[in-house]
Amino acid sequence: MQTCLHCETAMIAASGLSYGSDQSGLIWGYLFRPATQNETQAVLLSSAAALAWLKNPQERASGEFIWLHFNLSNTASEKWMSEHAHVAAEFNEALHDGSRSTRIELADDTLIAVVNDVLHNFSLDSADTATLWLSVTQHVVISARRTPLKSIERLRQAVERGDAIRSSVELLVHLLRDQADVLVRIVRDAVARVDQVEDNLLAGRLNKQRTDLGALRRILVRLQRLLAPEPAALFRLLQKPPGWVAELDTQELRQSTEEFSVVLSDMSSLQERIKLLQEEIAAQVNEENSRSLYVLTIVTVLALPINIIAGLLGMNVGGVPLADHTYGFWIVAGIVATFTVVAGWFVVRKQKQD
Repeated sequence: MQTCLHCETAMIAASGLSYGSDQSGLIWGYLFRPATQNETQAVLLSSAAALAWLKNPQERASGEFIWLHFNLSNTASEKWMSEHAHVAAEFNEALHDGSRSTRIELADDTLIAVVNDVLHNFSLDSADTATLWLSVTQHVVISARRTPLKSIERLRQAVERGDAIRSSVELLVHLLRDQADVLVRIVRDAVARVDQVEDNLLAGRLNKQRTDLGALRRILVRLQRLLAPEPAALFRLLQKPPGWVAELDTQELRQSTEEFSVVLSDMSSLQERIKLLQEEIAAQVNEENSRSLYVLTIVTVLALPINIIAGLLGMNVGGVPLADHTYGFWIVAGIVATFTVVAGWFVVRKQKQD
């Protein structure tokens, strides 16, 4: 068995690891053993080696468990998981369930987790997300996705670095913390963009900042709605965990959810800040519009006398006064200037009173 595992590891290492999957839909697999001085804790597995391990439970060492990650875009993955990994029926139902809310539930002594995560090429402009499904038992962790995700890739990199993971539940906790780290980076990037908008606002350069803030706020609301775990299911799990879950793992799961809550709280605070900035920008826009309307009103009032008099004198009817007078133009100009000065005086007096 050990020789077979080392042969499979060498074959996979030679072919290289990618986001593709083999014929069974397996993207990657790892066997976790209790760490010793002479071997690493995680051993890379192929689907054949994983199948051999699953079929021979009597050959498992104490504390061993495997993690198999599948690509659901490969139609063979669901069949392989059902036939060989013996996942719970609730896990198969979750794969086709319309609900995508993040949650961790207990079904048939198995932890079923539905985790929404951002895509591997995530950006704040697109905010694309996808779902990761997990089935966690004492000896087998099954994860499945349709598109590459950031948190699961960070978890794989941590395993490759040799991070000590002593149990299947700790692997789940590690994933939740990686997802929280991804959210922290998203919030940090969003804060940087909001700071830039605020600087432009203080400098008087509005441009399209209000539209940008609105789009960013919608993205944050969407991420918070999708990524926030359901508190009811998580509370029930933490109150009555499976018997095979160690007390230390339960505590770490509780701590990871608390860390997640802190990130979501920061995201909510950022949304409130964006809302205040939107209101400030709207107030400035309304003030500028009011100022422009006021200036337009003043110009209209000052131009009113000349428009009225020009309209009266421009009529093609008989009896137009001063038509034949030598100084008729200057007399009319004086009258217009007088009325304009009076109108301007009224406007200035009204402004001082306000």
